Amino acid sequence: MASRSATPPHADLSFHGHAALTGDRVEVRLTPRDAGPSAVPDASVRLRWSVALADRQVLPAACARSGERTVVCGTGALAVGRAGRTLALTVALRRAASEVTLEVETAWNGGVSDPDRSNDRLKVLVLDTGDAYAF
Repeated sequence: MASRSATPPHADLSFHGHAALTGDRVEVRLTPRDAGPSAVPDASVRLRWSVALADRQVLPAACARSGERTVVCGTGALAVGRAGRTLALTVALRRAASEVTLEVETAWNGGVSDPDRSNDRLKVLVLDTGDAYAF
């Protein structure tokens, strides 16, 4: 008897938040959400800046530097229809910038399939105004 290959469960991950740039510091707050139909056992989000980060960073325990311009943060499990825990971090840039582009995207989705990638791959232009730019 031939076995059927199992299809992975589907989930629709999204990230909402804001970023603010002041000199050489970027503050980011984001909240992951899963619109379902399946829960996500664990996930991570990749944050990539258009400029180099300073060599020394103080990051939350759920986050790790993964390149010159990139940080990856764990989101934990995501229940269907509910917001996950809010992630807050401040990164130091190598030098002050008048603007940066922040790319936010799912780095890992716990093995679920996400057919709609339009809401978990985002780019936001953040100007050095101290204002929060929403995504």
